[in-house]
Amino acid sequence: MKNLINEILELKKERNAIILAHNYQRPEIQDIADFVGDSLGLSREAIDTKAEVIVFCGVDFMAETASILNPDKTVLIPDKSAICPMAMMLKVEDIKVAKEKYPNAETVLYINSTAETKTEADCICTSANAPETINAMNSDTILFGPDKNLAYFVEKRTKKRIIPVPEDGVCPTHHQLSKDDFLNSLKKYPNAELVVHPEVIPEVQEMATHIASTEGMLEYCKKSNSKEFIIGTENGIIHRLKREIPGKKFYAASEIAICPAMKMITLEKVRDSLKELKYEVRVPEEISMKAKEAIDCMLSHHSKNDPL
Repeated sequence: MKNLINEILELKKERNAIILAHNYQRPEIQDIADFVGDSLGLSREAIDTKAEVIVFCGVDFMAETASILNPDKTVLIPDKSAICPMAMMLKVEDIKVAKEKYPNAETVLYINSTAETKTEADCICTSANAPETINAMNSDTILFGPDKNLAYFVEKRTKKRIIPVPEDGVCPTHHQLSKDDFLNSLKKYPNAELVVHPEVIPEVQEMATHIASTEGMLEYCKKSNSKEFIIGTENGIIHRLKREIPGKKFYAASEIAICPAMKMITLEKVRDSLKELKYEVRVPEEISMKAKEAIDCMLSHHSKNDPL
C-alpha cells in the first residue's frame, strides 16, 4: 500500500492536482486527501483551489458541483459508477409539475441533486445550512427536494411551508436506520449522546441529542463534555471522528449504515484517475450556467467563516 500511496502523491504533484474526499469515503482515501469534509466544505474547497486538476472522491453530484464551480479546471471522479441513489429520485419533470401546482413557491434543492435538476432551483442548500438558506428565501412556500427527511428537519426550524418533491425521496443508507437501532445502541452505551444526520427518519430525529451535518457532528463532538457518542449517519465518518478526537469513543448506530456508492472509490482507482485523467466530469454549459446561479445563491448566504 505504501508504494501505491507514493505513486498517487507523485502523480498528484505531476498533474498539479488536489484530492477532495467526502467524510463517507474509505479510511485510506480520507488519509491521502488534501481536504476531507461535507458537501458545503467540499464546495468551498473546490472554488478556492489553485490546482489544475480536482480528483473528487465522492459521488456524481459532488463532482458535477465542482465542475460547475470550476469550468476551467479538469474535474475527475475515480469511479463513474459512484452515483447517489437519492439524487436520482428527483426528476426535472417532478419540479415542473410541483411549480404548476404551487406557482408562488420558491424551489430550494438539496445539493444532493443532479446538475440538471439544479437548473430548476432558486437556491441550493446543504444539510449544514438548509434551515438558514430556506429562512432567507422570500416565499412562504418552499418546494424542497429530494430528501423528505431533511424536509421534515427544516420544517421544524422554519415558519415556512415545505413541500417535499418528490413525496418519497430519501437517502437509502440513512432511511434504513431505525428507532430500534438507536434504542439497542443506547442499551449498550447508556452514557452516550445520540448524534444524527438530518437525513434519518423523523422518529430518530426526535430521539437525538443533536442533529447536524457530518461537519457539524465533528464540531459538536469536539465541544461536548460527553466522552461517548452513538453516531447516526454513514459509517465512514467514524474514521475521521476517531482520528480528530482521539480522547472520545464513537459507536456506529448500525454496522450496515454503509453507502455502496461512496465506497466504490479505492486507492487503485485514484491512482488510475490521476495517471489517465479519467473519468472527467464536465457539465454542459447551458446546464452549468443555470445551476451555478442556484449554487451562488447558497454561497452568498454563507461566508467562509460561517459555522457549519
